[in-house]
Amino acid sequence: MVQETVVPGVYDANSIQVLEGLTAVRKRPGMYIGSTDARGLHHLINEVLDNSIDEVLAGACTEISLTLHADGTCTVTDNGRGIPVEEHPRYHKPALEIVMTILHAGSKFDRNTYKVSGGLHGVGLHVVNALSEWFEVRVRRNGQLYFQRYERGAPVAPLKALGPAEGTGTEQRFKPDPTVFETTVFDRETVERRLKELSFLNPAVTITFHDERDGASSTYHHAGGIAEFVLDLNAATNPLFPQPIYFHAKRDTTDIELALQYTDGYNDTTIAFVNNIHTADGGTHVIGLRAALTRTLNDCARRRGFIKGDKEGLTGEDVREGLTCVLSIKVLEPQFEGQTKARLGNSEVKGQVESAVNEKLAEFLEEHPPVAQALLIKAVQASQAREAARKARELTRRKGLLDGGGLPGKLADCHSRNPAECELFIVEGDSAGGTAKQGRDREFQAILPLRGKILNVEKARLDKMLQNEQIRNLITAIGVGIGEELDLASLRYHKIILMTDADVDGSHIRTLLLTLFYRKMPALISEGKVFIAQAPLYRLQRGSRIEYAYSDDERDRVLADMGGKGIGIQRYKGLGEMNADQLRDTTMAPGHRSLLRVTVEDALKANELFTVLMGEAVEPRRLYIQEHAIEVTNLDI
Repeated sequence: MVQETVVPGVYDANSIQVLEGLTAVRKRPGMYIGSTDARGLHHLINEVLDNSIDEVLAGACTEISLTLHADGTCTVTDNGRGIPVEEHPRYHKPALEIVMTILHAGSKFDRNTYKVSGGLHGVGLHVVNALSEWFEVRVRRNGQLYFQRYERGAPVAPLKALGPAEGTGTEQRFKPDPTVFETTVFDRETVERRLKELSFLNPAVTITFHDERDGASSTYHHAGGIAEFVLDLNAATNPLFPQPIYFHAKRDTTDIELALQYTDGYNDTTIAFVNNIHTADGGTHVIGLRAALTRTLNDCARRRGFIKGDKEGLTGEDVREGLTCVLSIKVLEPQFEGQTKARLGNSEVKGQVESAVNEKLAEFLEEHPPVAQALLIKAVQASQAREAARKARELTRRKGLLDGGGLPGKLADCHSRNPAECELFIVEGDSAGGTAKQGRDREFQAILPLRGKILNVEKARLDKMLQNEQIRNLITAIGVGIGEELDLASLRYHKIILMTDADVDGSHIRTLLLTLFYRKMPALISEGKVFIAQAPLYRLQRGSRIEYAYSDDERDRVLADMGGKGIGIQRYKGLGEMNADQLRDTTMAPGHRSLLRVTVEDALKANELFTVLMGEAVEPRRLYIQEHAIEVTNLDI
């Protein structure tokens, strides 16, 4: 055995590098926009939009337009005050050029120009400029139209006055740098969703959208604000009362808006914003909201006799069942975690939100007895179901201990006990399960076959879920628990791989499983533990040459490459039709397989999709199927 010797390099003053200007952004883009994939790409648009929205918050802007051009560029235009172009007294450069090229320069650090804003770190436009192949800015200000162009962060020429112009505002057009991003193609649905979101949060603004690539256009203006937002979120559900509860309050310098409505469903959809920034990971404002909901509904339940004496009160899980709410707050000095601003950290905000929600919600429930009655009945039923679920869990645990370990009998476990290297394949049916067991690597790959379709958890409470054998087997095999008891530290496999047939039934089973994970085990998805196996649709053979194709287009390309006659084509309608070695070599073996990691790039989109596809309301599902039927490429009937 030869031992490799590592010789340390010279470490002296010459080893210290200073990345000047925007070089640091181009060197480490992930530090500023989170990633260089599609999410990071669309973060560029959000940074530019945030500056226009800040003008709306300042009362200086009523119109914003966004255009996706055929050449891959994006233009954002507003009728705000226009970025200042005057010479900066210290740097002796136009203010616009400083805003575009010097890190941590901006007008968001004091409270004179903007009382509140989303772009607070002073790196927004600089970052977009640095990560763009080119960036052009046109400013209407002081009766003149000004122009400057930048390439990869550096100005090409000095700021130039092009001539007289009416009104004020800023137009910014940029082309993402293909040497930085994995993809530079903007997704229209992602962009439009953010524009729609901003129009709900800012009812005074009208936002227009154009996509030159296919001619699509839309206009967004929602005078109803976040109350209308909640109605939109609940369009595919059955609300317990027709109009959302809405209130607006101030605590010190914090402005608080809340709209909420309960449905007859079982999931909690809480969407929170700080200065128009979607805080996907919550924070102190969400903690304050949840504490207030629990306290207020418990107080109301005791006053109305739903909870008697010293009996246990309602939990947070009980009072949030079926809740859809939008919380939007404005904070002078928000403390976000990271440049992508996913979580709020201001400690004082918790108490401010909790106080405001306690007061306003208690007043509303007192003045609207029928609504209070409906909410309390819903919460008490959830409490009863929670107790039934607790007993079901205890019974499951006791049975597991009596059975000697509790792992499902159908689970073919792997030998390794190191979760980091272990994989669990969830397979459709006993036939495919048998093939997978033969084709697996027993050292680190476990197989759990499912018999038929699991329960649709979108339509079931936790107690009903735990009565379903298939779901109990899944929960036990994965090991992390479910709901608020979920503990990722107990995860038995760091890759959970869904392997179903490429037909309608397989797609349905996959959707049922994803609904279970998204609604009841969301950390599995957010931590990147869930994958979808890509099994081939075709096996093509000519002589000794064998190729596999995963789509009709790929099949045609392989046929053209093979050429000539005598090509045998086998169409796989199910995993059970494959030999064990074929399944292993194409779908299961690391280095040969193709796995798709399940991620939630847009939580609002995911929530809406699961509600539409798996919820009680039929009409929204019918409309969705009609709209997307043209996208179906492989359909077995």
